[in-house]
Amino acid sequence: MTGFFSEDTSVETVNARMGADIDPRMAEVFAAVIKHTHALVKEIGLTQAEWEQVIGFLTATGQICSDERQEFILLSDVMGLSMLVDAINNRRPEAATENTVLGPFHVAGAPERAMGETISLDGKGESCLFEGRVLDLDGQPIEGARIDVWSDNADGFYDVQQPEVQPKWNNRGVFTTGADGAYAFRGIKPVSYPIPDDGPVGKLLAALGRHPYRPAHIHFIVTAPGFDTLVTHTFAGEDDYLTSDAVFGVKQSLVAPYERREDGAETTWRSPFDFSLTRV
Repeated sequence: MTGFFSEDTSVETVNARMGADIDPRMAEVFAAVIKHTHALVKEIGLTQAEWEQVIGFLTATGQICSDERQEFILLSDVMGLSMLVDAINNRRPEAATENTVLGPFHVAGAPERAMGETISLDGKGESCLFEGRVLDLDGQPIEGARIDVWSDNADGFYDVQQPEVQPKWNNRGVFTTGADGAYAFRGIKPVSYPIPDDGPVGKLLAALGRHPYRPAHIHFIVTAPGFDTLVTHTFAGEDDYLTSDAVFGVKQSLVAPYERREDGAETTWRSPFDFSLTRV
């Protein structure tokens, strides 16, 4: 090894420049990044013009980021990387409810609500009763489980996206289970919606012939003392985008039934779903 750069020895030359006393995990991760990115460039014969396009895309992605918008997270999502990292870090027994991505619209401090109370404050959408139980892997109810829930409104927007339009805490709430592990609350039947596609990531999706839509879903964070935290969604079973979710968040086990009910002139729904938690 001479220390001089060549196409054949590019990986070894770059990785050899790392110091001897750096963090071992940093060294492992960076060495793998260099190995695989250099291999990609060599495999596809990346041109100078194409590399300039890549740099321009990453620059534009950073420039559009703000306190309200994180375009790099969006890029991670549409590449399936967010879901892959989530899957690797949340491996669970087969009987446990599966994790999926948190998403960008969770807000800490949602109001505590009584069981059966509604989270829908704007009066829009088709009413839906969400109910089920929080159980351990032996099927025993978990008392004191906290269920933090949030969803979009009937127009496909979260309250934080429309602070001047929607009431604060619209379609959000926290519920705590009793001895029977049961939960119940009223919300609305969620609707599918597009992720923000007016920036670089949206242009990338269009260039790839992909749509920006997420299938209808409702978010849950379920916590209980002595159990792993569950971050997940349940998805409306008949949604057109279940198998083409823009961020790859759908898992088959998280597709929930939505039972239609006719209540006079009003259409209402019921969506039953049990959550199974793993012990720490």
